[in-house]
Amino acid sequence: MIRLFRIVLPLACALLAFGATAQAQEDVLRVANVGEPKTLDPHFVSGTWENRIVGDLFMGLLTEAPDASPVAGMADSWEISEDGLTYTFTLGDHVWSDGTPVTAEDFVYSMRRILNPELAAEYASLLYVIEGAEAVNTGQAEPGALGVTALDDKTLQIKLVGPAPYFLEQLTHYTAFPVPPHVVEEHGNDWIKAENIVSNGPYVLNEWVPNAQVVLDKNPQFYDADNVAIEQVIFYPQEDRSAVQKRFQAGEIDIAKDFDSGQIDWLKENLPEQTKIAPYLGIYYYVFNTNREPFSDPRVRQALSMAIYREALTDKVLKTGEIPAYSFVPPGSGNYASGPAYVDWKDLPYAQKLERAKALLAEAGYGPDNPLELELSYNTSENHKRIAIAIQSMWKALGVETNLFNREVKVHYDKLKENDFDVARAAWIADYNDAQNFLYLLETRSGPQNYGRYDNARFNELMETAATTADLGARSELMSEAEAIAMNDQPVAPIYYYVSKNLVSDDVAGWVPNTKDIQRTRWLSLNR
Repeated sequence: MIRLFRIVLPLACALLAFGATAQAQEDVLRVANVGEPKTLDPHFVSGTWENRIVGDLFMGLLTEAPDASPVAGMADSWEISEDGLTYTFTLGDHVWSDGTPVTAEDFVYSMRRILNPELAAEYASLLYVIEGAEAVNTGQAEPGALGVTALDDKTLQIKLVGPAPYFLEQLTHYTAFPVPPHVVEEHGNDWIKAENIVSNGPYVLNEWVPNAQVVLDKNPQFYDADNVAIEQVIFYPQEDRSAVQKRFQAGEIDIAKDFDSGQIDWLKENLPEQTKIAPYLGIYYYVFNTNREPFSDPRVRQALSMAIYREALTDKVLKTGEIPAYSFVPPGSGNYASGPAYVDWKDLPYAQKLERAKALLAEAGYGPDNPLELELSYNTSENHKRIAIAIQSMWKALGVETNLFNREVKVHYDKLKENDFDVARAAWIADYNDAQNFLYLLETRSGPQNYGRYDNARFNELMETAATTADLGARSELMSEAEAIAMNDQPVAPIYYYVSKNLVSDDVAGWVPNTKDIQRTRWLSLNR
């Protein structure tokens, strides 16, 4: 057995102790979250802007440390069988915010809930690594077939379909968060309302005013409440990065999650210490709707992708350290020694790429006498708009007429999940550091997360085989072969690998840049 125990973080606790006796107003953290949450139910969220809130309200078996590495959450310790297929967790003495004990059965209930096909939780496929999860989620098996069992109130056992080196980190993700059965059963869909909601994390919901703010208060029932310094956190959904920057400069906001890249020179000169840019395990890409002509034709997709001058975008438009992307999985992703699999035209001069792109479009039947016209959708952001305008110009060199369409982030992603678009801006930030977390987005069984509905039988077969392959080298080779197929098909056009961009006030202590760009409020304090 491999045995691990709760990790003590004395340095983080020391940071939190500072300012614990400050006045209430001084203990309010104000965050520009650049996105309105669709919900606060952890089984229905899918965006980073929602994760920031839900991760303060709820906690899984494991949680994130200040550097976003996985540490003990509701589980005090765990054991892993020698074959890597069975995990046994021992829960600590935790309660919901109404005082009801958190039990192993709460996790059984919650995982069965998110996998219930009637619930249609779009992110449920992330849990397919658990034995029986896919069969339950697709209606082929009863809930009892799920390999999640409460051995007693404090002991939870989870069985996997194959060794998953990322599984402990995956348990920090909101798809594995528990929900309170006694509250969900009593209130149904209304359990998430402020007057009903019960949570088990460091914060509880005070109020949610749509398109204005989400206010969380410190949870006195949280097991580590004595070391939570910030009494209240307010999340503002404002998506206008320029307006957010002005509020930050005026001292109205302590943390701005993202900023307008067009302001980078000014920020570096005037706010160098508050401007935080760090490597970020994510991919910015355009997705093609393979269910619509002409995007069902790989030649059209390849041509449009090839005509994107990525280096011009990163060096001239963004200028904040992003790296041009020619693979879907970012370099340095975990458990991927044989990848990433780059497109075969990666190193061609741009002029040659453009000529090949024109030839491919001509083969597909498009040219001066039959110009291709498409709609490119993106969500509200000065950065997304500038990139879209630049790519619109690049595609014009192919004779393509591109109509730009902007929506607020919640509506934009709803359209993607509904497969209602031509070509659309999208992004993915790793839920856990493993190549599988990127490639699974292109699997047919991923449902609405596979925005463009890409369907390649060989790709699917390779990914399903990789999911049950114990040897990490062989698993990596399978995923690399799968990515090579996808990069040849180009259902997505990778554009750049991310960096995180934050504005952080000097008043904020405990901020740790990390590749997941997750800084939970419980680890922060304010020096006001």
